[in-house]
Amino acid sequence: MIIGLLTAVAASACYGTGSVLQAVGSRKSARREAAAASTTGVTQHGGPSLSSTAKAAVTWEFMVGTGLDFIGFALGALAARLLPLFLSQTVISANLVITAVLSIKLLGIRLSRAEWSSIAVVCGALVLLATAAGPEGSGHTPIAAHWWLLGASVVLIGGGTLIVRLLGGRAAILAGLLSGLGFGALGVGVRVLNGVDPFHLPTLLGDPALYAILVAGLGGMYLHTVALQIGSVNGATAALVVGETVVPGILGVLWLGDSSRPGFAWVAALGFVVAVAGAVAVAWFGEPEAGAQDGAPAAGAAKTEVAAR
Repeated sequence: MIIGLLTAVAASACYGTGSVLQAVGSRKSARREAAAASTTGVTQHGGPSLSSTAKAAVTWEFMVGTGLDFIGFALGALAARLLPLFLSQTVISANLVITAVLSIKLLGIRLSRAEWSSIAVVCGALVLLATAAGPEGSGHTPIAAHWWLLGASVVLIGGGTLIVRLLGGRAAILAGLLSGLGFGALGVGVRVLNGVDPFHLPTLLGDPALYAILVAGLGGMYLHTVALQIGSVNGATAALVVGETVVPGILGVLWLGDSSRPGFAWVAALGFVVAVAGAVAVAWFGEPEAGAQDGAPAAGAAKTEVAAR
């Protein structure tokens, strides 16, 4: 349990730091597009084009942030194997708190009293979850369920990408929700993946869950980048938290056999709900400051953007 918690915290730190750098790279790319008065940076619906997204992805800040994301992915995958999903995914989603705190130093942003209170709520909720968490479920599921997970991931990312491109600049909230659901599907896939323990390469390569992980993970990163380019608002980050924590947490309990300690079910439920609500509040209170110059994100908006992972 202790190793799993430490691994989840380390994954959260990597994701949080990576999000700050990705936000910097995304915004730098968007400013360059605007300065060049480019008409190729957006789709006809006002959303970022594949070209502009690719340009954001090759800034050095975004590449370093993506590298941290991959490290976070590996640590998060290990945590998903060692902890109940309702605990591992919630701890990882606490990177919202890490990005908010890092934004003080890296982006010169001041947190309000409400934001500090929300951070304290999340930390307290994580203590409740760690206290109440019991043994994780076996993760053994029929191979047909793995195919369903792959199919759902393809539909989620493929259909979601099309819808986001059609909605354009109005898609920040939806992009946040879909990226969160993608990361949630990734966590479930890691948990049910065959051929890991004991390691058996043919079994691993033959498991549809492996390809669900790749589709959901890469698709989630793409949608996350789109959300940052659009300029994530309060609801976008809140939606990401819900998608990344609530859905896999429920599936872990109902499908994979995750459980709390005897007599602590109510503590686990309370901690889960409060942690999600607190993480949402961290994003919600990150209101843009009045008087920001056109074309430059306000301090509050920048904090909300980097909290999108």
